[in-house]
Amino acid sequence: MTDPTLRTPAEIVARLTLEEKASLTSGLDFWHTEPVLRENIPSVMLTDGPHGVRKQTAEGDHLGLHSSVPATCFPPAVALGCSFDPELLERVGAALGTEARALQVGVLLGPGINIKRSPLCGRNFEYLSEDPLLSGVLGAALVRGIQSRGVGTSLKHFAANNQETDRMRVSADIDPRPLREIYLRGFQRVVQDAHPWTVMCSYNRINGVYSSRNPWLLTDVLRGEWGFDGLVVSDWGAVDDRVASLRAGLDLEMPATGGRTDAEIVASVRAGSLDEAVLDEAAGRVVGLVQKIVGGADPDATFDSEAHHALAREVAGQSIVLLRNETGLLPLAADTDVAVIGELARTPRYQGAGSSRINPTRLDNALDEIRALSSREVPFAAGYALDGSEAAALVDEAVTLAGDADIAVVFLGVPAELESEGFDRDDLELPASQTALLDAVLAANPNVVVVLSNGGVVRLSGFAERVPAIVEGWLLGQAGGGALADVLYGVVNPSGRLAETIPVRLEDTPAYTNFPGEHGHVRYGEGLFVGYRDYDARGLDVSFPFGHGLSYTTFEYTDASVEADRDPRVHVTVTNTGERAGAEVVQVYIGVPDSSVTRPARELKGFGKVHLEPGESRRIVITLRRDDLAYWDTRADSWIVEGGTYTVEIGASSRDIRQCLHVEIDGDAVRIPLTMESSLGELFRNPAAAEIVMQAFGSMGGDVGIDESVLKMAASMPIGRIAGFAPGVDPGQIQQLLDAANQQT
Repeated sequence: MTDPTLRTPAEIVARLTLEEKASLTSGLDFWHTEPVLRENIPSVMLTDGPHGVRKQTAEGDHLGLHSSVPATCFPPAVALGCSFDPELLERVGAALGTEARALQVGVLLGPGINIKRSPLCGRNFEYLSEDPLLSGVLGAALVRGIQSRGVGTSLKHFAANNQETDRMRVSADIDPRPLREIYLRGFQRVVQDAHPWTVMCSYNRINGVYSSRNPWLLTDVLRGEWGFDGLVVSDWGAVDDRVASLRAGLDLEMPATGGRTDAEIVASVRAGSLDEAVLDEAAGRVVGLVQKIVGGADPDATFDSEAHHALAREVAGQSIVLLRNETGLLPLAADTDVAVIGELARTPRYQGAGSSRINPTRLDNALDEIRALSSREVPFAAGYALDGSEAAALVDEAVTLAGDADIAVVFLGVPAELESEGFDRDDLELPASQTALLDAVLAANPNVVVVLSNGGVVRLSGFAERVPAIVEGWLLGQAGGGALADVLYGVVNPSGRLAETIPVRLEDTPAYTNFPGEHGHVRYGEGLFVGYRDYDARGLDVSFPFGHGLSYTTFEYTDASVEADRDPRVHVTVTNTGERAGAEVVQVYIGVPDSSVTRPARELKGFGKVHLEPGESRRIVITLRRDDLAYWDTRADSWIVEGGTYTVEIGASSRDIRQCLHVEIDGDAVRIPLTMESSLGELFRNPAAAEIVMQAFGSMGGDVGIDESVLKMAASMPIGRIAGFAPGVDPGQIQQLLDAANQQT
């Protein structure tokens, strides 16, 4: 049989029957594509990630119910995002690709880069950040790493999948600017920088149209504007109209439908309602994907589970965020008298529930790893039951241990049943049994370190000021227990930074009054002001800001400068002024104070992570892409870089700005044709059109056309309405003047 990789997809598709072409564009079963054996087109496997390979051993499901083969459970995206380290994530991606190839998986379904619009989203543990630049840069790194091993990725969920409530039907109703600048921007960066083999459409509707059959999204934007040349696959069960989806740009429906929707395609082609060329194109993309997978496959491939476990521990350690360390309680010395409290120290919560659930190759817990690093006996008390049941005896035992120790390390977190794919959280609270335990421990011993395990942010304002040290441990994968011990004892100097803001109250969150919507619609009423963009614009207090994270050393920023090239370059010298080696994440925020459009006060436009020895200084350069400075101009329906003075803020978080600069940026030429609906104010900003206003007002008599107060009052009036106030002005005459002005500009 002919090797399918020796023929072009078009040549192969030309040899197929109509029924065979239709079959290629749907699944064979839950995880595999349809083969065409007579043309030597094999079936290939797509399976869940994104932080591990979930290759199921029994009948497939999308909820993580059935068992899967052992694979390394790396830290989920909620932790990876806090690393701010694309090089590290590319290494994770390479390891994921290695394991997928060893397990004969052709496409790993991930990464997920949807924006954390609300901290209540039940799937936030699978997403990287509330910021599109950070999500895009880190998502691209994961894609590069995975695909470097000959395994495909599926960038998901495209697009605006920001809640689980009614997720298979809800319409995300979003205005053009936030849709482009917040919810699509990260996808655009990954598509154009890393070229994922596939993109997965989301379940939800966008402005009333299902993503699976949205030609504007899948064809006009993804392929036409961004140049994507890969395959678009549905989320599992996302297709409501197979023929409409195919016509819109969806190439592969998953999972299998038993041939039912294949027959719909065949019938539509034969009836003339679907152009067979559309089917040919989709089938060709499936064949092209199969060719890539076959070309990268290695039946003898293996992976080193111990090496990957060590990498998982390293990555988890770099993702932990030290939120608070007021009295220098951390790091612990090996001979510190420590009591460990909290069942999560012994029974770790290390990943989320649902389709991304991985069967780990091994699993560390923090209690064992702490004991391994301590030179003393480390007593333990559970303190609470994971099911939240009353357990007064457990609290009493914990209080006794805490009172006898120098330092109590208390593990708290959100139970697995409260965070999962498929539903959203009700609140940001830790279980009442855990906060009651913390109060009791603090009363017995004020020297408390709180270690958190959670897939989404939790409210800390109830105790943050009373606890000297807080470690945000997120969900850290199978080696998270060891990573937490490494950070607690200073084996690893924490360098994680918050990829999402921790608010004081749920009521402060930008989407609070617009989440999760009603009657099948959710209005993104906060617009551009998502996460820190909103908190900073309103000057709201937050528990911990975006980008925040402490270290066991200190860093100083000096001698900042900026070069105003097409892609501006920001230079700053960073010095480790402490006594420990450590890493600092330098963040560059941009603002346009005199912008002609609404813009956040600051937006992350670049970052860099620098590792420094004690006393070491290094001058780093962070390049800001000109494209990232643009806003979406709804008049021109395109990206526009606004000319003017930009504020460049260099800092350690969105609230910890160390250096501030200003730079002049040349703007893009914007030509907005003048119409009868253009306002007088818009006309007056166009010198070539100013004569129109003068003539129109002049027809009224007098000299009111040059009176500033009159012009200010009339600035918002559409030109076409002038005739109603100036009877001597003919609308046709106005149109002629407009045509002349448009020709001059």
